[in-house]
Amino acid sequence: MTSDTQAQTQTSGSCCSGSAASSGGCADTGAVTTVYAVTGMTCGHCEGAVSEEISALPGVSSVKAEAATGKVTVTSAAPLDEEAVRAAVDEAGYELTGRA
Repeated sequence: MTSDTQAQTQTSGSCCSGSAASSGGCADTGAVTTVYAVTGMTCGHCEGAVSEEISALPGVSSVKAEAATGKVTVTSAAPLDEEAVRAAVDEAGYELTGRA
């Protein structure tokens, strides 16, 4: 994998950093955030179509698509099968080019 396609996967939970974590203020959800690169999105409608299709995948808790950057940030309970994400993006009419 090149640095361009390497996953930017991380454990989410910004409330679980700093003083909230040290005081036991919140539990680590174990959620995974992955950023994908998608081509063809040009507007809010495009963002909505991609978000809707990816949101339908099992385990997905949030999706944020940004037409301006071509990046789609997905938060899920566990790592997603990239081919399933690719199929969802394809169904929306766009192309997943890899991980951002």
